[in-house]
Amino acid sequence: MKAEKQGNLEAADQEEMSPGESTDESEEDESEEEPKLKYERLLNGVSEILQEDAASCMTVHEKFLALGTHSGKMYLLDIQGNVTQKFDISSVKINQISLDESGEYVGICSEDGKVQVFGLYSREGLHEIFDCPIKIVAVHPLFGKSNCKQFVTGGNKLLLYDRNWLNRWKTSVLHEGEGNITNIKWRGNLIAWANNMGVKILDITTKQRITNIPRDDKSLRPDMYPCSLFWKDNLTLVIGWGKSVKVCSVKERHASELRDLPSRYVEIVTQFDNEYYISGIAPLCDQFVMLFFVKDKSETMLCARPRLDIIQAHPDSSEEISSDAITVRGFQENECRDYRLEYSEGESLFYIISPRDVVVAKERDQDDHIDWLLTRKKYEEALMAAEISQKNIKRHDVLDIGLSYITHLVEKRDYDMAARKCQKILGKNMKLWEDEVYRFKKIGQLKAISKYLPRGDLRLRPAIYEMILDEFLKTDYEGFSTLIREWPGELYNNKTIVQALKGHLNKDPENRTLLKALAELHTYDQRYDEALNIYLKLRNKEVFDLIHKHNLFSSIKDKIVLLMDFDTEKAVDMLLDNEDKISIDKVVNELKDRPELQHVYLHKLFKRDHHKGQKYHEKQISLYAEFDRPNLLPFLRDSTHCPLEKALEICHQRNFVEETVFLLSRMGNSRRALQMIMEELKDVDKAIEFAKEQDDAELWDDLILYSIDKPPFITGLLNNIGTHVDPILLIHRIKEGMEIPNLRDSLVKILQDYNLQILLREGCKKILVSDSLSLLKKLHRTQAKAMLVDDESICEACLSPLLSSDVSKPLGVVAFHCRHTFHRDCVPVASTMSTVYFCNICSAKKRGPGSAMHEMKK
Repeated sequence: MKAEKQGNLEAADQEEMSPGESTDESEEDESEEEPKLKYERLLNGVSEILQEDAASCMTVHEKFLALGTHSGKMYLLDIQGNVTQKFDISSVKINQISLDESGEYVGICSEDGKVQVFGLYSREGLHEIFDCPIKIVAVHPLFGKSNCKQFVTGGNKLLLYDRNWLNRWKTSVLHEGEGNITNIKWRGNLIAWANNMGVKILDITTKQRITNIPRDDKSLRPDMYPCSLFWKDNLTLVIGWGKSVKVCSVKERHASELRDLPSRYVEIVTQFDNEYYISGIAPLCDQFVMLFFVKDKSETMLCARPRLDIIQAHPDSSEEISSDAITVRGFQENECRDYRLEYSEGESLFYIISPRDVVVAKERDQDDHIDWLLTRKKYEEALMAAEISQKNIKRHDVLDIGLSYITHLVEKRDYDMAARKCQKILGKNMKLWEDEVYRFKKIGQLKAISKYLPRGDLRLRPAIYEMILDEFLKTDYEGFSTLIREWPGELYNNKTIVQALKGHLNKDPENRTLLKALAELHTYDQRYDEALNIYLKLRNKEVFDLIHKHNLFSSIKDKIVLLMDFDTEKAVDMLLDNEDKISIDKVVNELKDRPELQHVYLHKLFKRDHHKGQKYHEKQISLYAEFDRPNLLPFLRDSTHCPLEKALEICHQRNFVEETVFLLSRMGNSRRALQMIMEELKDVDKAIEFAKEQDDAELWDDLILYSIDKPPFITGLLNNIGTHVDPILLIHRIKEGMEIPNLRDSLVKILQDYNLQILLREGCKKILVSDSLSLLKKLHRTQAKAMLVDDESICEACLSPLLSSDVSKPLGVVAFHCRHTFHRDCVPVASTMSTVYFCNICSAKKRGPGSAMHEMKK
């Protein structure tokens, strides 16, 4: 939080600060850094008290506040500053008020040496008068318990008062001799106090002093720049004195180190210095809230506003998180000792006490954060923050912030962003949507909001959409067409828009943008034929989507030529995909006057299925010949329904040699085909390839005879026929003295090919012999294996069991290597002159392997 404007500061010194009023310096008002705290004056009874008296000290309990004054009075206040009780303690300044944790017992000391400890509700207690001013008093945190009736006072001695079992108070001196004691903080069993020399810590259970921490700047008067203390936890003490801060940790000493030393010791874990003098210090999570006294650098000798900073401590340094200059009444005349900083544990409430003012500092909540964003016109961030914390904010409404954001964007003339935000902010509120539409109409920006209007289940009145369409129709044909394409036809009255559109077409009948929009409107109105005619007129590719989507194939039977002229490939694919709706015959008939289109259709049909359009294959020959010769030969190869005589006639007429050669070959006239290759194409490689395909010895003879008087052809033959024809046949026919190009290379190639053939044959022979030997060994191993003959084995001839149940009766069994078994009497004999047995089952295989016999006798 930064500074308040100067004019407000002057007024704040004369009037009560209202809750939420800023208290910061004017020179920092425009900073973009958001404050961490917010401030308000404690009013009501406090205002009345401080008009006649001055605050000297204050103690904060979670239930109430206790305020001491310079006139010796103590007031109990509620959190709003209303007085609930008043105590006349003394006639002079009250120095300190101490409360136990329960808030039922209070200890008070004053400048005239009076010390009072009593119950706020029971009135029991102790009244003591000293002969010197008592600066500080601290009651035991658990004073309400019977065994904890203790308190300490600080003047020029640190005295402990302890009530014994006889209900009498026993006094003992804990420390003396180092000047006045100015501050005491009691936490658990540890008491920390500050005197002129430094800070001490004592263990109240053992009455043993743990440490002495000397003050750093001894040039400062302790009474003018008092020490500030607080316990961060039961073992961590924070000291702020002068410009120095120390964080001290109380630790247990190891048993081996005890000797005559205390059982505990203190380690300073963090230490850093500040620019200003410390008037108070308090915890805020892992940070510190520090109240600084600031001397004015001018020659007026007046003091500047005190500062409340949030400091992040590091081991050897600190980081300033925020810094606020606080306007308190009479700050020009205050000294460092006039300020105090008290806090309420667990609530992040900080009380800045000065003689004429009490200011409360609070952590800013989400409402404050949103306020700060709105004042700086950061509506986007404010809206996001409100949405995230919707359940926790109390003073703001997400919708109100959103509407303010839209208004802000409109004022900035960022109309597109304003319209875009309407979607998120207005949501389903139709009333607000219509209000925004009329606002955009008023400023002439209907186009901006048109893109973001609801168009799904949530819709505005048709008149709203018609108003916007009419605006576009008057000023922007392209925008009108875009809206017609994007908006569902149910949003508006179709007939109204069509009528308005036709009025514009009467003035410009060839306007393609308006015609396309009219086609869209006819589609919405299910007048597909009219839409189809417009698309065809415009040659718009959306015509195909329209036909598919609405099944308009019956409407395009007489428009096939138009479709193919517009996009041949897409039209043919559509027609072939829907043969059941538009037959092949219908399409071919429609294209009879456009043979080039007819060819494209039939060619794609043939590619998909060689048999579907077989009745048109004869027609396709002339179409390929006329429009697509490269695909004629593939067609002739793949078609089984093509009349060869007709094809040959057409190819002869057009002198298509390659196609004619193929047809002659297919019709069985290979010699004529070869002759055409040699005579017309003069391509020996093609001729050799053709001869290889036909694999006819007579054809090779014809090729050799034709080539024998042509040296280039002989070279080609010598290089290529070595693996198909014996080269000797060709070499013997070459005339002596004929000069043949590259003869030596050709002969070398023939010899190399022959050598390669020999090597291949020898390799194959070795493989064959090896495989034969391997298989023979495998057969021998298989046939040498024993055969199992048991009670379940039967004779393959008589089908009775091989083994008789009568063991006394001898019976011969014959087992063949083929695994068939017989009774010896059942095995046929090859002849009367031979006793060689054979398997009659395998005899049909001409006594193949396995017909040899094993004989077993039993």
